[in-house]
Amino acid sequence: MNKQALEKIIRIIGKQHVKNSVAQLLAYSYDATANFQRLPELVISPANAEEISEVVKICNEYMIPIVPRGSGTNLAAGTVPHDGGIVFLFNRMDQIIDFDKENLTITVQPGLISAKLCEFVEGNGLFYPPDPSSMKISTIGGNVSENSGGLRGLKYGVTKDYVKGLQVVLPNGEILQTGGKLAKDVAGYDLTSLLVGSEGTLGIITEITLKLIPLPQHKMTSIAYFNSLEDAAKTVSAIIASKIIPVTLEFLDKKTIAAIEQFMQIGLSTEVEAMLLLEQDGDPHQVERDVKEMVRIANDNGAIFTQIAKDEQEVEQLKTARRVALSALSKLRPTVILEDATVPRSELAEMVRRINAIAEKHNVDIATFGHAGDGNLHPTCLTDIRNQDEMQRVEEAFEEIFEAALSLGGTITGEHGVGEMKSPYLEWKIGPVGMAVMKSIKQAFDPNNIMNPGKVFAKETKKRVVVHVGN
Repeated sequence: MNKQALEKIIRIIGKQHVKNSVAQLLAYSYDATANFQRLPELVISPANAEEISEVVKICNEYMIPIVPRGSGTNLAAGTVPHDGGIVFLFNRMDQIIDFDKENLTITVQPGLISAKLCEFVEGNGLFYPPDPSSMKISTIGGNVSENSGGLRGLKYGVTKDYVKGLQVVLPNGEILQTGGKLAKDVAGYDLTSLLVGSEGTLGIITEITLKLIPLPQHKMTSIAYFNSLEDAAKTVSAIIASKIIPVTLEFLDKKTIAAIEQFMQIGLSTEVEAMLLLEQDGDPHQVERDVKEMVRIANDNGAIFTQIAKDEQEVEQLKTARRVALSALSKLRPTVILEDATVPRSELAEMVRRINAIAEKHNVDIATFGHAGDGNLHPTCLTDIRNQDEMQRVEEAFEEIFEAALSLGGTITGEHGVGEMKSPYLEWKIGPVGMAVMKSIKQAFDPNNIMNPGKVFAKETKKRVVVHVGN
């Protein structure tokens, strides 16, 4: 790194908040993405937007790449420093700035852990619904940058549906304020929505205003086991078609169930082919009616066993089981690659069938789980990065899975983002015109391309595959 630039940055941030030894840099050279690593040149922990602004001005002057980083739970290499440069941490910016009960909003700094936000809000009788599986360690800033989803996304939506306003440091160092606490605001372009999910490529989020809603009065949870993956998928479609919108409708296949049971030992059946986790919240009488109706629909569609959780402890145990699916699967093989493909809910059964056919065709081991209620599946490959032949087959399998999702009217990513790993496939989804529009926006915000370079926009689009399996 340019010595003069480094000295200026140290004066702004303070030497104690700058990391540049090899051991320190290594810790921020990767995220949760399998087999992807790049070493940054510097890691800093600024205290506020003003410090960030001053450092960004230096980076823009000296053309130093910037990578904003939350807790590193990203699964598409979105926080890996592709071109070195500086990783910005937000561990010193993790406070609640304003809690406004009258306007049902809360304003926070980006480094606040997601679960801590939820605990604080619920302790005050309100509710922030987005709940990514990584919520105990992921940050709100990371959730906003990735537009994270979660188990409750079917009924309540995802992060973008709760972001009311942002403070953002732009690539030239200027500080932009968007949105606010208003219920309505159509003054100009919706810059808040543009920045949510932009994966750190347009600016650095330094403050977030979130919408809150009343805390649901009651909730009930049940499970349903199936001897057929397609019966489970058909049940999901039937529940939605019945005009019930559950808060949670999760799908786990046999391999995932077995891994979770081995990991947690809570008594899940490992003999079945699939399990659905169903939950509803709201008015107590409506909740009871909805859950009983969902159980009836599951039984009508081939469930071999259904059960309603008897108490809060069992409810939390079941939801924790779903949240640890990736951790449980990661213990089975040296390398686990978690992917993210979404299809219309009506195509869920067909997508499950195609994933299984593609895995068999390429002789790879894929477990599937996900947010079945909104069509968001996570085909997860258990493999070994040291086996080059197998890794080639894994890549080919996932390319066909992406193509299968698109052919069913879906997308290449429902909640993990594009990052670097999915960037060669983005044009498959949005087409050349979409790519041109996005590149124009990027150029307008960041003409020197210092903000998280190498992400979203690939140097070359992958040649689109022709799928002969499962058509």
